[in-house]
Amino acid sequence: MAPTPLPLPLPLEQMPGVGGGGGGYLPAGQVNITENPTAFGIPLHAYLQEGGPRINTMSLSVLIDFIIQRTYHELTVLAELLPRKTDMERKVEIYNYAARTRHLFTRLNALVKWGNSVSKVDKSSQIMSFLDKQNMLFVETADMLARMSRETLVRARLPNFHIPAAVEVLTTGTYNRLPTCIRERIVPADAITPAEKRQTLLRLNQVIQHRLVTGKLLPQMREFRIKNGRVTFEVKHEFSVALTVMGDSPTVPWRLLDIDVLVEDKETGDGKSLVHPLQVNYIHQLIQARLVENPNALSEVYNCLHYFCQSLQLEVLYTQTLRLNYERLDDNNITPEEYIPGVKLTVSYWRDLKSELGYRLTVQSDPSEIGRPLAVVHVPSLGAKESAEVADRAVRSEHLSMERLIVHTVYIRSVSRLSDLKLEFQAFLKDVDCEFNLQGTPAILTVPVLSPCLRAEQIHITIDTHTGMFRCHVPKHLDCPITEEMQDCLNGDRGKLPALLSELRFWITHRRCEKTLQHLPATATETLPFLAQPEQELLQQGRHKIYVKLHRHPNIVLVVQLKEKTTMPNEMEYTFHLGFVAYQKDEADMIDDSAKQLVSVVAQPPSDIPKCYTKLMRLIEFDTFVATHGPGTEVDAEVSPHKRKSNGDLLAPPAKQQKTIFPAYFIPELAHVVAMCDEKIPFMNLAQTLSKHNIPHSGLQVEANATSLVLKILALPQPGKTVFATNQAQQQQQGGPQGEMKACGSSGLPKIEQHVWDDLMRRVLSISVRSQTNKNSQVRIWVVEFVFYSTPLQSSHQKEQGSRRTVYLTYEQANHDFSKTVEDLLNDWSKIVYLYTLVHDFAEQLRNKRLSLCDMLVVKSYSYMNLLLGYGPKKEVSCNIYWSVQSHGFRLTFVGGMSAVNAHSMMRDQLAQHLNQQHSLTQIAQILHETYSPMSSIAKLPVLPFLGIPRPQVPVLSFCMLAQSPCLMRLTYQAVYCLELRFRANRLVSIRDGASSRFERNVVEEFTPIQGLKAFLSKYVDESAAYRGRAAHEDDNPLSPMGLEDNFGGPSSVAGVSAGGSSPFLSTGMRGPQSPRDSGLRFPAPHTPPSSSNPHTPASPHPSAGGAGGGSGAQGHGNFNLTSPPAPHMPHPSPSGLMPSSPLNPQPSPHMVHSPGPNTLYMQSHQDSPFTAMSPANNNWPGSPSMPRPSPRPGQSPEHKSTGGGGGAGGAAGVVDRGVARGTLNRPWAGAVPTLLTHEALETLCRPSPHPNKDINVPDMSPLERFLGCVYMRRQLHRNIQSEETLTALNSTEPGVVLFKVDGLQCQVVLNQMHMQTLHLKISQLPPMPDKLPPPFQLSPDDLLVIEQYFDTRVAAPPYRPNSLHSICRLLNLPAQVLKDFVQIMRLELKPELGGDQLKWTVQMCMRMPPSAVPIVPCGNACVVLGRMKILFFLQITRIPYGAGVGVAKDWKDSPSLVLPIVYDIQTNVTQMAERNGQVNSPTMTAASTLLRRFAEFNAQQNQCTLFPAISDLLTNLQLATEMPQPPPNQSIGPPVGVGVGVGVGVGVVGSSPNPMMPMQQLQPQQVGPQGPVGPGVYPQMGPNPGGPQ
Repeated sequence: MAPTPLPLPLPLEQMPGVGGGGGGYLPAGQVNITENPTAFGIPLHAYLQEGGPRINTMSLSVLIDFIIQRTYHELTVLAELLPRKTDMERKVEIYNYAARTRHLFTRLNALVKWGNSVSKVDKSSQIMSFLDKQNMLFVETADMLARMSRETLVRARLPNFHIPAAVEVLTTGTYNRLPTCIRERIVPADAITPAEKRQTLLRLNQVIQHRLVTGKLLPQMREFRIKNGRVTFEVKHEFSVALTVMGDSPTVPWRLLDIDVLVEDKETGDGKSLVHPLQVNYIHQLIQARLVENPNALSEVYNCLHYFCQSLQLEVLYTQTLRLNYERLDDNNITPEEYIPGVKLTVSYWRDLKSELGYRLTVQSDPSEIGRPLAVVHVPSLGAKESAEVADRAVRSEHLSMERLIVHTVYIRSVSRLSDLKLEFQAFLKDVDCEFNLQGTPAILTVPVLSPCLRAEQIHITIDTHTGMFRCHVPKHLDCPITEEMQDCLNGDRGKLPALLSELRFWITHRRCEKTLQHLPATATETLPFLAQPEQELLQQGRHKIYVKLHRHPNIVLVVQLKEKTTMPNEMEYTFHLGFVAYQKDEADMIDDSAKQLVSVVAQPPSDIPKCYTKLMRLIEFDTFVATHGPGTEVDAEVSPHKRKSNGDLLAPPAKQQKTIFPAYFIPELAHVVAMCDEKIPFMNLAQTLSKHNIPHSGLQVEANATSLVLKILALPQPGKTVFATNQAQQQQQGGPQGEMKACGSSGLPKIEQHVWDDLMRRVLSISVRSQTNKNSQVRIWVVEFVFYSTPLQSSHQKEQGSRRTVYLTYEQANHDFSKTVEDLLNDWSKIVYLYTLVHDFAEQLRNKRLSLCDMLVVKSYSYMNLLLGYGPKKEVSCNIYWSVQSHGFRLTFVGGMSAVNAHSMMRDQLAQHLNQQHSLTQIAQILHETYSPMSSIAKLPVLPFLGIPRPQVPVLSFCMLAQSPCLMRLTYQAVYCLELRFRANRLVSIRDGASSRFERNVVEEFTPIQGLKAFLSKYVDESAAYRGRAAHEDDNPLSPMGLEDNFGGPSSVAGVSAGGSSPFLSTGMRGPQSPRDSGLRFPAPHTPPSSSNPHTPASPHPSAGGAGGGSGAQGHGNFNLTSPPAPHMPHPSPSGLMPSSPLNPQPSPHMVHSPGPNTLYMQSHQDSPFTAMSPANNNWPGSPSMPRPSPRPGQSPEHKSTGGGGGAGGAAGVVDRGVARGTLNRPWAGAVPTLLTHEALETLCRPSPHPNKDINVPDMSPLERFLGCVYMRRQLHRNIQSEETLTALNSTEPGVVLFKVDGLQCQVVLNQMHMQTLHLKISQLPPMPDKLPPPFQLSPDDLLVIEQYFDTRVAAPPYRPNSLHSICRLLNLPAQVLKDFVQIMRLELKPELGGDQLKWTVQMCMRMPPSAVPIVPCGNACVVLGRMKILFFLQITRIPYGAGVGVAKDWKDSPSLVLPIVYDIQTNVTQMAERNGQVNSPTMTAASTLLRRFAEFNAQQNQCTLFPAISDLLTNLQLATEMPQPPPNQSIGPPVGVGVGVGVGVGVVGSSPNPMMPMQQLQPQQVGPQGPVGPGVYPQMGPNPGGPQ
């Protein structure tokens, strides 16, 4: 299809807008569409919105937008319509659309091209437009002037003005010339004045009043008011009407103005008027019509309105009745029987009552007199007064209500019926003086049942308002079953009413009994489960009785019989019987006759079947008067003849009893009898039990003023006889022999002398038993009061100063086992008696001034049950002595003071054993006084468990105190060493090595001999005190070690003690004669504690070797008891020499046995023991044949003396004899000989003191602990040398010296002989082999001195850990070149100031694995590990704090600390950190590792070891990221590594000083000597580094 040619441009005169249209050329980009705006498809409204003819142009962009929208719209319409057309139609439509669109866009194209070509004539177009406008102005002006001259001005004339009207208006302001018709039709007439109005209304009121006076007026309309010219009549509850007259003529009729109906329905009317306005208008017109020409017009008004209002009232009542019947009440309650509109309404109620006439009421109008209001007629009829009251309340009131009418009617009916019922009650209760009340709404008749009677307990009888039936209930007992039966009786046959009233009286009395027992320990029930009915008439069925079960006495039942008084049926009489019952499971179950006794609990064999049936065994009748009128109980006082007799409080004075007023439901007789039984039965049971035990008593009594019950015990038997008799009776019942009972019952008890018993009986004033209730647990308890006259001992307690002493004992009553109560009382009595036997003798000795016991102790308290003694320097520590029934012996408890602890608690059982054998408080006092100082010294030793000895994860006690007797104590140190301490007179203590046996030449298996013990102890010996402590004959008769440890000098002295000998601690004035063979060790026999008292001493399974005899020799000696080896289940190994007592050996041994004896099953010889080579038993030393041996041979007498020549050593003094070589003190067996020390020396030995080496900064330790620690470390070093292949042991001629060698070094470890509390290492270079080339590298003497100092201050110093020795031994085994670098680290640790100011960290080598390090090695193990030519060790570095200058102390409190695992490879000469795979390190640890790697990478040197240079570089350049950048140091150690690398942002472990045992010194830069030659392993030592960063 060929394109349409573009149209040629039109000439100028033919273009639109040119000429008269005011158009012209358009500017470029705009088109004139005013001619035909829809030619381009532009809507007309869009054209008008763009401005329209205002400028006659449109924007080209808007035009294009409209063309595109039109095209798109037509295309959309085409797409929707084409599917519905045929194919040909589709093609035609598509072609037409294409043609239209092409034509439109062709015109748009031409318009655009034309518009672009007319830009040249724009100025001409504007000029032409301006000229055309000017031309139009001239033409239009000429046309308007011509039109005015030709048309408008031709007819122009002035009007004829109305001059008179204008003058009038202008002069007067009014215009009076209007027509009069306007005034007549429009302007209203003038109103009358207010005065005229008042005059007119007053005149009208006079006219109305005259008409009412002269006319006939009904009585119902006598209430009216005249006001404002009208009269208003009002009939109450009916209507109100207003009338007036229209003139003063008598013939003018009344004019009805207003009618108001006053009838309302406030229940169903919803506040609306009952009469419609149309109805009111109709009535208004009707009455107005009847008023015309009617002589009785006012009567006619009343009759019409009165009839209408009464009809309306009946309609309202009827409607309310229907709604009540429909919504709330059914046909049985209320029913409208008859309704005649306007006449009457009849309603029936109480249709369930069978009555001849029925119950109904009728509301009707009066047929005889129409003017009367509605009346209410009742069937059956009510009185005139009641009927008028009903009508006035429900009909003739403002509230017209059928419901109120019925309710009031029912109320009057109910009062009437209840009044009749009241008369019936008064007829058969004529003898009862009680009041019947009829009151309330609804009406309620209350009938009292008992006298007195609460209102809640009276019978409340009312009438159901719906049905009219009687309803009765007792408010306090709504669940009473009798009320239903009584209610049926009231509505039916009332002949059963008296019997039911009596039953109700008993039922309420039962409830009163339950209420009375509510707060008493008893429960009331009406029946008991009897298998066979009892024969007693009282317990037969149908009787009015109550069973009261006492909670505390299950076999006691109180039977309460109830009776009505014959003269006053409303009052009850109570009869009490006490019954004893037993329980059985069936009829075949036999019951013991003991159940008939008063003891309430009968021991019956247990049965699987519960015994739930009751059998009455015995019945006792109480005299009610006697039971309720005992001591302290007043006779009931008659307050008034009609009130209840009040019973006073049993426990109050008579004056208060009369004021007590009990509530009606409380029965004081029952409460008193139950309380009496509950109180007295336990006393009677206890009295019977006391009689069975042959204990005399005075019977139950009432104390003065009736405060409580009391049972007086006249006397108590001696404890030993009672226990023996009781045990003998039990033994006879069990069929056992009596000999054994006698042996165990009376052998270990103290003997009670007759004079002591008589003195105690004279002091006993009274023994009283009372019963009380615990306020907290509400449990009944016995309180036994002992009253004594003073005491033989005068105590310092402020409450024990008078002459009257009381002791109170309490026992529970819950178990009802009175035999046990009596036994407990006798046991407590035995405590008093046995303690008094000790106190009686002790009081006499305390008064003896020669014994000086008052200076030793003070009696703080003696309460007949406990004796509290104070002793010590300030008398502030206490010992409590009392008799224990369980253990049949005396027990001791120790309490410390404010400033001191009581160390005697460690030997509490041994002291108790001694007291139970000697029965002497004097000896106990002497022992406590003499042993207080040494025991306090021993208590200063630490007993804390430590780890790392011998294994890191196994805790071991540092010291363990094991008491063997009051005078023998064993101390174990770390379960390796054992010390045996014996307390002697004259303030002396003997100490020996507890590892050596006194009967064998071997040592005890569990312990190791302490080498050098004798020499160490000899430094603390006071020779003058030691010689003063031994007898004169001891110098001539030197003793063996066995003899030195005898307590009393032999079995003969033991026999003397058993016969009444004195204690070894008693002074010379108290001692008896001594045997010539006495060893001078004035001590009692050491007693072993019972097997249950000390868990560390297992019992021996071996029997006693012999009896206690006085002869010497093994056959008759009772000391060789065999003890078992330590039990495998014990937590710590128990030394076999601790001599525990055995159940088969109850008698204490006079001598302490320290080994299992000759039994080869438990005793094995040590092949490596030094005793086999050094003991005098195997070597006959010349010049000393009587040298004391470690122990005699098996079977040898403990008093054995050597038979050699003279010149022996004095073992008692523990002083080295002149003939013995000084080296003997260090022999292993020398410690077996006891050494005597004074108490002051022992205090010095055990008291913590500073370390002798001032360079070692450790907490204070006792010298004994330091000595044992050094000996232990030396022993561990010896074992380490034997186990390590790289260490070679060397023989030493000096005892106690450990000598060994390593590669090129010879080491010697010795104990400081001056104080023997430190270990020292001496190292010397071994001469090189002459044939070895090149010569080996050797350490300088200064290096060797550093190693020695490091060993002394870091390895062999407290805390003593053997793993530190392993680490130092492994370091000594390193090559000399590597060891020299470790020596440099040691030197820097010992003297941190050698590092100068360039070091930022201090260093410390770890000998043991710290817990804060990387867990490569188990914690506590040696942390120097060698293997595969690599060395693993740990360094702890601590940051040096800032701001420390010369003379300024450094604050190490918050300095960060790190533990670095370092690995040095000997082959590759590389130092780096040890790292584990998968381990996350802190940033500072990572920085340290990076520094070491960079040092190994850039500073690899083959001519020297890189260990110390790498560590120095790390200490110099390691920084924290949180620190401020510091200027580079002037000097650095090691090869140059550039400027310090500042990496890492944290710390691993925050610690304090790098070495807590040594205070940090002020770091001072120092120059150390000239630089030496550099060779293999040789480098400058701590000198300036020229290659470091400047």
